[in-house]
This record gives sequence, C-alpha cells and structure tokens, in this order.
Amino acid sequence: MSTTKKATFGAGCFWGAEHAFRAIEGVVDTRVGFASAAGDDSVQIEVVQIEFDAARLPYPELVEHFWGLHNPTSIDRQGADSGTKYRSAIFVHDAEQQVVARQAKQALTESGRYSKPVVTHILELGAVEWASEDQQRYLEKHGKTSCSL
Repeated sequence: MSTTKKATFGAGCFWGAEHAFRAIEGVVDTRVGFASAAGDDSVQIEVVQIEFDAARLPYPELVEHFWGLHNPTSIDRQGADSGTKYRSAIFVHDAEQQVVARQAKQALTESGRYSKPVVTHILELGAVEWASEDQQRYLEKHGKTSCSL
C-alpha cells in the first residue's frame, strides 16, 4: 500500500518554497504553479505542491515546515513580493488535512510566536495551473538558493 500523499502550500515565491521543501527528508517530488480555492477562481496563489511519503514525513510535520518558510502574519506579501498571488495559504486535499491545518494555525496563533495575527488562508484545493517546465526547480537549475535574484 502506497503512503504517498500530496500537500499544497502558498508561501510567497514558489521557487523558494519548492527549494526548501525539496530538502526535507520524505519529500518525493515537487511541482510549482498557481492554485485557486474550490469554487472560487478569482484569486490564484503561487503554490508548491509536494508529493510526500506520509510514513516518513507525516502531514503535521510538513505543516510545521511550512510555518518556518515564510511570515504567516503578512497579508498578501512575502519579502519583496506583494499582491494576492503571494498570500499565505494551505490548500487542503481532504478532511484530515483540513483538521490538521486548522489545529496547527490555532496552535501557532496561541503560541505567542508572533505579535500579529496569523493570516494564513486554509482553502479546499480547486484548480491548479502548473507553471511552465522552465519554472519547475528553477533555483536548482540556476544554481540559486533563494528568490532574491
């Protein structure tokens, strides 16, 4: 029985998020693109979709990595990138991910780690428009380690 699952996150520049997630043990593959919430394609968010081995890397642990990749209190902005496509978002694939994401956001909010509210959107995954092949693993292909080009 396969333990491979998918997770989708919006954490600003998808190149940087993809690069960081690829370094985590248990991540099988990644792909970047633009996702919208189910039933609402008015906003597309830069995302990285992760294929991961849930036996080696449980989803809650993956969510914890997500919090560390970006500022979840920043509204529609990560670093120098601003606009709705750079908002913090967890796109859930099923009911279990929904529960984990909501509990993790609540725990982060209550932790006092941030002085501002956590504004991460938790959305049911709708349509995904994959970025072109030259955008996949972009930083790796260009010998970079961050989105600061």
